[in-house]
Amino acid sequence: MAIEAGAPDALITNDAVVLGLLAVTLGAVFWASSRTSGFFHRFFTYVPALLLCYLIPAIYNSIGLIDGNASQLYPMARDYLLPSALVLLCVAIDFGAIVRLGPKAVIMFLTGTAGVALGAVVSFLALDVINPETVEGDTWRGMTTLAGSWIGGGANQAAMKEVFGADATLFGQFVAVDVLVANVWMAVLLFLAARSDAFDRWTRADTSAITDLKNRVEAYQAQHSRIPTLTDLMIILAFGLGATGLSHFLAEPAIEWIRSMPASWRLEDYSLTSGFFWIVLIATTIGLALSFTRARMLEGAGASKVGSAMIYFLVATIGMHMDLGALLDRPWLFMLGLIWISVHAGLLLLVAKLIRAPLFFMAVGSQANIGGAASAPVVASAFHPALAPVGVLLAVLGYALGTYVAYLTGLMLQALAT
Repeated sequence: MAIEAGAPDALITNDAVVLGLLAVTLGAVFWASSRTSGFFHRFFTYVPALLLCYLIPAIYNSIGLIDGNASQLYPMARDYLLPSALVLLCVAIDFGAIVRLGPKAVIMFLTGTAGVALGAVVSFLALDVINPETVEGDTWRGMTTLAGSWIGGGANQAAMKEVFGADATLFGQFVAVDVLVANVWMAVLLFLAARSDAFDRWTRADTSAITDLKNRVEAYQAQHSRIPTLTDLMIILAFGLGATGLSHFLAEPAIEWIRSMPASWRLEDYSLTSGFFWIVLIATTIGLALSFTRARMLEGAGASKVGSAMIYFLVATIGMHMDLGALLDRPWLFMLGLIWISVHAGLLLLVAKLIRAPLFFMAVGSQANIGGAASAPVVASAFHPALAPVGVLLAVLGYALGTYVAYLTGLMLQALAT
């Protein structure tokens, strides 16, 4: 029997139909963005596909085609697809390969992560002076979702939305800040990539490791990539959905244990009594643990691609709740985002100079945080096509750190807001 979930005044009230509409929309966006010439190729040079995955469902909701608030698709995607995606994205981590990239690559990546956390605090304090209204109320909750996105990706962003209770309108506003500021920064990195020799002379970097890195990446691709079989796909789903089930199973005992703690500890203030927090935390931890086993080899069959597909369905269901008119209500949020990314960039430049890191490590380390697995390979490819997977490796590490560091950043922002 079809589930009738939409409001009576929406044109489409059946969630099965809405799900089909979202699937067709995502398919059309990805098909158009894959064109190598013509109008769509030029269009997606300037407009990121991710923005359309949010924006088109928001348009459906805004014109009354669907009612995102009445639909049950988002709770389904949040509770089942998001934890599964976290597991499949984390299981792809190859810590050995990341270590072999050299300490400077990891240092620059972690510097980028620290820059996002520091930038959140600095931008909050700056706007508190420049335009206090911008950071009043629940703005800190929206900033936490942006921290999740800029450290990890869409999964971590959605996780922080639920853990800290950011409403759909606030979330939509920070999605707009995310897309605009992140794409401006990626354009800056691509501009710098064409001038890497001058940058490396400025930092006096030793770039000989880059050549070795290219050789290792090409060998890794040749060794692990394969066409997935039906068995591969079923095992990938078994790990993702099985770990999600286990996360739900373990979350309740964890909450009961926290609630048994002395009330004076006020653990509920830190979201530790949130069931969703524990589901996300446990799923991320399971994914990390699996990355040390043979399960990591499933990445060669596309484990992270299956996880990414789940994320994009989640993105579309989040977009269904967006109020497009609210995006223009708070223009100062974009100034907040620019200050935030400037702190991130400034810290990266300082550390790159201090440790004499090549621009490649700085640029990819930054984009692995800010853009994630979708755009880090683009920046890496600007240096050499064979280096694209390096961006993926570092971005996947960001998925693992995103849940933890964004949560800590959220606690700092919460303290500033009170």
